[in-house]
Amino acid sequence: MSVDREVVLEALSALLETTVKPYNGTSNPNELNTQNFLEKGLLKQFADRFNSMQQAPVAGFNSDVRDEMFVDMDEFFDPRFGYDFTHSDKSVYMRGNEQYKRPSGWYRIALKVLDKYPNGNAWLGTKGRRTHSVAGEWPVSYHGTSVDGATGIVKTHYKAGPRQLYGRGIYSTHDIDQAYGYSKEFTSKKTGKRYRVLMQNRINPEMRKVCQRRSDYWLIEIPEGTSADQEKEIVEKSIRPYGILLKEV
Repeated sequence: MSVDREVVLEALSALLETTVKPYNGTSNPNELNTQNFLEKGLLKQFADRFNSMQQAPVAGFNSDVRDEMFVDMDEFFDPRFGYDFTHSDKSVYMRGNEQYKRPSGWYRIALKVLDKYPNGNAWLGTKGRRTHSVAGEWPVSYHGTSVDGATGIVKTHYKAGPRQLYGRGIYSTHDIDQAYGYSKEFTSKKTGKRYRVLMQNRINPEMRKVCQRRSDYWLIEIPEGTSADQEKEIVEKSIRPYGILLKEV
């Protein structure tokens, strides 16, 4: 199974609550009339890329309008690691010594994250379908957005949001069923079908806190008064998106 590129762009647009368009390197950036241009190869990790698309101006752009974003899809996505979870089994899977509840019924659009972070790729584990954990691997978590104002990981660059239920920081869950309630829904103009979209992450077990009374929620704590640079540093060593999950509803 593969996902139409236009549907992928629509999923990104739903997560970011704006219009995301492809950039193939042939257009004149000055003709795009936007500051939300993602230069090919500009940033090293996913969070930086989305932060750049939302916040960082690009030299030579004069427009203050930020209602469009541009992404080089060949640099942003990694089709080698896409996966169809629509056919599940009853095996018990482990990732980072935590049970991994596979996203049954979803399709993963993989992000290009290999060699994008310091200290190698051990946090991702080893390639292939396996039920066991491997050394250095981080557990899997899910995060999404919702129309009721819950924190959106992409829109806010994984920043701490107002829903500080168990502390200030970034919440995610290892339970795909819990995450579903925070997924974003959109209707594709390409297919006419409705979809839900979520993010699949790896979370640093040394930085994660298990929420009291709700052990299915994990918290990356960001203390009050943390500077933007410090917050970014905490985020990048704590929680790393590596896939966009898409499900037809």
